[in-house]
Amino acid sequence: MNYFAHLTLAQPTVASKVGNLLGDFMRGVEVSALPESVRLGLRNHRLVDRFTDLHPLVRESRGFFAPQRRRFAGVALDVLFDHFLVRHWERFHVLPLETAIARDYALLASGAELMPEAMRRTAGRLIEHDLFHRYAELDQLALVLDRTASRVRFPNRFQGSIEDICRHYTDLESVFLTVYPQVRRVVRGAALEVPMETASVSVMSR
Repeated sequence: MNYFAHLTLAQPTVASKVGNLLGDFMRGVEVSALPESVRLGLRNHRLVDRFTDLHPLVRESRGFFAPQRRRFAGVALDVLFDHFLVRHWERFHVLPLETAIARDYALLASGAELMPEAMRRTAGRLIEHDLFHRYAELDQLALVLDRTASRVRFPNRFQGSIEDICRHYTDLESVFLTVYPQVRRVVRGAALEVPMETASVSVMSR
């Protein structure tokens, strides 16, 4: 899952949003120095990544990408899943998409002081250019993927992954529609960001 999905799987607080995004910006971060609420968000981020990366359908989906781009497939799938989340938002969420995105932008802006510098810059670009809305369009998705590929620090032929996505769009969409509800259930079941007393009551009430 990419930035928007991680934020969607967080709690509606500044610390949780920061922690759930922080997993992609860990260089130089001392985890023990983070506030507990941010650390819990980071644990939730890692739970989501672990479940998604190991999911059989996600692993099989890497085969949809051309051999020269297969090493980049995990990154491409993460970004693509944000595209599908925006496109299918109403299937999974009651809160309107516009409201959810505006809230996430506001919470990220409020949490800037909790972020390492690289994360602060990225969050600023997300907000300034309203990238979550842009993820809905395939031409914008292609730009995001090619820019990401261009930042890889070794020679590669990763650019053009949108061709693989368009060729297998329906199959990849089906994978997202299967995996996303499952990862939401995993997050709810783990309740990493819910106080232990509340989690205990939820488990006992099931």
